[in-house]
Amino acid sequence: MEIPADLGRVLVIIPTYNERDNIEGIVGRVRAAAPPVDVLIVDDASPDGTGELADGLAAADDHVKVLHRTGKEGLGPAYVAGFRWAAENGYDVMVEMDADGSHQPEELPRLLAALRDADLVIGARWIPGGKVENWPVTREALSRGANTYARLLLGMPLHDATGGFRAFRAATLEKIGLEGVDSRGYCFQIDLALRALREGLRVVEVPITFVDRVHGTSKMSGDVFAEAAWRVTRWGVENRLGRLRGRR
Repeated sequence: MEIPADLGRVLVIIPTYNERDNIEGIVGRVRAAAPPVDVLIVDDASPDGTGELADGLAAADDHVKVLHRTGKEGLGPAYVAGFRWAAENGYDVMVEMDADGSHQPEELPRLLAALRDADLVIGARWIPGGKVENWPVTREALSRGANTYARLLLGMPLHDATGGFRAFRAATLEKIGLEGVDSRGYCFQIDLALRALREGLRVVEVPITFVDRVHGTSKMSGDVFAEAAWRVTRWGVENRLGRLRGRR
């Protein structure tokens, strides 16, 4: 499947922290699956040399760019930095993708094709056609539970609001605004999806196959989970209070 030419310039943003064993392979797969797109590696001063390896990839391929940050600040700030870099450099579409190979670059053309009729496309695991490979039952239960909790509490018509393989139009990010986004972990994904829906934008889920990483360790931690639970609960309470005030 070819990349729709009418979408304009596409940038795949890949945040990294200690992904030296993965970054070369994932960038190569993106370039093979979608030759017209550019790749931006956003490295948070990885001590394992990921940033230096990324510089080498960029030197060898004009389609690969690198944004170095001074330290590890979390997934959300890394993506926000990438979005801002993309806007400053005239890109029309920004794609989020993990560095660890869990998101399949070969599915990128399908996400971009769906963006022709949407403002935000989310690659979803928990809809018909979507699936997860090599995850323990506990991790799958945690993800499904978190998404159900967010859907019920926030009233979102999404089944995988935490999914991190997604494509935004630049106009979508401009409309929802990034100034007030301070989510750092995986709840960043819920935050942006919720903002898009509240702006009346069209958010579409398409099925993907999510494959657990082979090299390195997951960035999921107790702190990341606690931040997501706290923020989603707060947003849900604020939403319900707002509805009650509106009825008075």
